[in-house]
Amino acid sequence: MKTRKTKQKEQIQEGIDKFKTFFTAEELYDKVKKNDNKTSLATIYRFLKRLRKLGNIYSYTCDNKLIYSKEKKSHCHFICEETGQTIHFDINSLDFLKDKIPGSITSFQIEVRGICKKCFNS
Repeated sequence: MKTRKTKQKEQIQEGIDKFKTFFTAEELYDKVKKNDNKTSLATIYRFLKRLRKLGNIYSYTCDNKLIYSKEKKSHCHFICEETGQTIHFDINSLDFLKDKIPGSITSFQIEVRGICKKCFNS
């Protein structure tokens, strides 16, 4: 399905291109509306949905919200059960899962819950 290339879509894509890491639809909307106050948040969501369907952008869940990335990235959280604070962290290897997964890992999202050091030591 081919869509028309419009000035609005170009401005949304330019907004996406400015992000270096994860972003939300609302953050993209804020970037785009600086140059074009006619673009609605609904238009942003439709554009992102289409890009996801085409495999041109990726989405992950963070704090019960969808976040987006231009690249397939891994996304990991530690959530403190005392404060609800979300702390992002990186994992370099999932070698321990190799024999348990019936395929090849391309990206992952992990959510770990517990009590952070600050709360644990209080």
